[in-house]
Amino acid sequence: MDALKRENYLYTFFSTLFANRRLIKRVFLVFAVLTLLLPLLLSRSYDISAEVMVQSKKVAQTEPSSASLQQETDKFLPPTLADMETESSILRSPELVRATLDSLLKEGHFAEEDGPLKQVLREYLVAPLREHVLDPLRAALGFASEPPRDNHLDTLTLATLEDLEVVPLPGSNVIAVHYRAGEPVLGTLFVNRLLDTYLTRRHALHSNDLPEAFYEQKKAQYQDQLNGLEAQRLALLERIRAANPEEEITFRLNAINQEEQALNQYRDRLLENQRWVDYLQSSLAVARKARLTEYGFPYTFASTLDNAAFEDREIRQLGDRLIEQIGQYGAETDVYNPNSEPMKNLYAQISRTRQQFLQVIGNRISERNKELEIISGVIAQKTSRIETYQARIRELQDAQSGLRQLNTEIEALHQAFFTYTQRYEESRSRALLDGGLSNAKVLSRPFEPSEASFPQPMRIIPLGLLTALLLAIAVGYIREFFDHRFKHPEQLLTQLGLPVLMTINAEQPAALPNPHKPGSLPWIRHWASD
Repeated sequence: MDALKRENYLYTFFSTLFANRRLIKRVFLVFAVLTLLLPLLLSRSYDISAEVMVQSKKVAQTEPSSASLQQETDKFLPPTLADMETESSILRSPELVRATLDSLLKEGHFAEEDGPLKQVLREYLVAPLREHVLDPLRAALGFASEPPRDNHLDTLTLATLEDLEVVPLPGSNVIAVHYRAGEPVLGTLFVNRLLDTYLTRRHALHSNDLPEAFYEQKKAQYQDQLNGLEAQRLALLERIRAANPEEEITFRLNAINQEEQALNQYRDRLLENQRWVDYLQSSLAVARKARLTEYGFPYTFASTLDNAAFEDREIRQLGDRLIEQIGQYGAETDVYNPNSEPMKNLYAQISRTRQQFLQVIGNRISERNKELEIISGVIAQKTSRIETYQARIRELQDAQSGLRQLNTEIEALHQAFFTYTQRYEESRSRALLDGGLSNAKVLSRPFEPSEASFPQPMRIIPLGLLTALLLAIAVGYIREFFDHRFKHPEQLLTQLGLPVLMTINAEQPAALPNPHKPGSLPWIRHWASD
């Protein structure tokens, strides 16, 4: 029976375990508590992943410096392993990461938070020491003093490179990007911005297209030139006080034509009326020299307008009265003596009527003279107006030559500006459709993780408890290995060869059950001390 116990290793294992159960329990509890506290003490980290697909390699057919506005035909070759390594190197390059972090820092992300002690040391120790000791010492030794540099971006770049992993997937044209971040929002933002910066930098490295800055610069130059030419054109138009010289010239020419037609009519009327006035004045002079009893005036002052006859009623009445009186005088001459009183009265009436008649004719001639003066004034006014129109036309024609030159330059700039704008819009549209590049695309964008990748309590706690149990058993066995005391009677016989005559308290009293509530702290304390 004793030999069977010595050969039964399971019996030895459980006997050792039972002999050191209190130590094993306590060691297990200590490490179990550490295992439970470990997920709470460890800082959380989130894994953010993205994938980039490289479709083909673009082979440029022209140099960027000699690229014209015409779209050149490019060739595309399937990506090789070297191309995948090149793309991975671009993605993980420190310069790319630094540029991405610099843009995020300018937006207010990844701000450095210095503690009060660090701020005090920097303000009252480091800065005065550098300003009053180190910089004067370097100047005395002949070295140029360097301005203080903010190493926050460099430190942040190195830390980011340690947490960033860019690996090409074997047997595919996909590059996996993994980033471990403490904050999921900032980590997702960084990976997205890194991919955008990568696409932009890669486009600048591999594409033979002219950069967008070139188009922006050309557009700005054309806009400045157009603004200058338009300002000159507006200044010229303001100087000549015209909005459209061609239309105004046409309007002035039409006005000159109308004025010349009216002027010719007035000149004809002036010549005609002048001849009639001369004729009336000569006839009036003859009539005044004629005898009293002789009546005759070769003009009736009648006019025809639109087939309607208009006559001077006053002259007509005076002429009829004078004829009647002269006829009566002739008839009375045969009856009365010319020196008789009735004949003298009749002669006086004829004389008054004749003077009145001649006076009215003189008034009409004066009216004709005044009309001649008015027509002469109208002719002078229209002549002056035509000269003004002609001077305005000459001024507009002189300005029109300058406007024609400016319009030619503006039209040429418009054509060039339209060409560059069209090329720029085509480049932008192609970039938007191709995702910024023709042969590299983002296969999957990162998304903000909802759970932390580390620590994982569901893995840490079971493995930690199992490790705590094995470690507690190992500590128990180590103690048993270094403990040379006899714990049961069989060891005396085995080790010393002495028989056991008597054993005091060979039977241990039965252990009392744990009186406390299972799972509570007193229950655990009683279980560990049992």
